[in-house]
Amino acid sequence: MEGVPRSSGFVNMSDNVVKTRLPRPAACIIFSVIAVVLIVADQLLKRAVVANVGVYEQVDVIKGFFSIYHCRNTGSAFSLFADKPWGIYMLTGISVVLGLVIFFLMLYAALYDMKLISVAFCLLSSGAIGNLIDRFALKYVVDYLRFDFGSYTFPIFNFADICAVIGTALLIFIILIKSKYFEEFWNILVKKRKTENAD
Repeated sequence: MEGVPRSSGFVNMSDNVVKTRLPRPAACIIFSVIAVVLIVADQLLKRAVVANVGVYEQVDVIKGFFSIYHCRNTGSAFSLFADKPWGIYMLTGISVVLGLVIFFLMLYAALYDMKLISVAFCLLSSGAIGNLIDRFALKYVVDYLRFDFGSYTFPIFNFADICAVIGTALLIFIILIKSKYFEEFWNILVKKRKTENAD
């Protein structure tokens, strides 16, 4: 019994979080494909609107409530900063940085089989990249989903905005309601990188 280090059976809890989740590279491919599918769906929907509905024309789906309204948004989601001439350039730069960061976080969460966080980041990155393509190619974003509530018109949006909003809501839910799950992801992200840097 002597000579066997008794401390060998004890593992720091935060370190154990990293060790109990084995890398799953295949999950990275799966979520990357899902993100690409969402981005392609967003671009196809926008092209369909551009091809079939004139700019600032409206096609009623549910009269007085929901319609397809083709407009050009130089702002962000729900037309924020649309009236600012510098808005499209600032938002393009922000979108590039956020899109890359969020996509990296999605891959990292997928690698360690954290599906719920992977879904949140997948939706967020898809929305950001979908609108980023418009800003690069057109200098504006094609919006088309319009909802009217009496005299009030909700800011017009698109499929990419829906992905971004659902992803944001899911991430907030994880942080607030499933805080231990998010803490586990944070420990994996931070402590794993510390280990790599130490090596």
